[in-house]
Amino acid sequence: MANQPHAHEDDHGSLRSHLTGYVLSLVLTFISFGAVMGKLLPPRAGLLMIVTLCIVQLLVQLVFFLHLGPRKGQRGNTAIFACTVFLIAIVVAGSLWVMHNANLNMMPMQSVPVGSNR
Repeated sequence: MANQPHAHEDDHGSLRSHLTGYVLSLVLTFISFGAVMGKLLPPRAGLLMIVTLCIVQLLVQLVFFLHLGPRKGQRGNTAIFACTVFLIAIVVAGSLWVMHNANLNMMPMQSVPVGSNR
């Protein structure tokens, strides 16, 4: 029974892991902010950099704060999270596809000149 509190504490992370996650999040945020405000990169490269840093920031927060990962106790949570992300991606992609096709297949509006009495 003496190992119970210690195992429970490890599930929620240590002070060191939380500080590591916090510092990594700050560094990634400052890099993103600096890239945008400094206008150091062309727009396309800047966008690619921001998206990449966003994904890295997401992974840092998932691992260090939500404690999702490959550990034995977290596999179920990680699998549920992965399924949720997959379903959200399907819904978003499907919605964009439907809206794109609806836009392509809309009948063009006939423009009537202003002031004409048709």
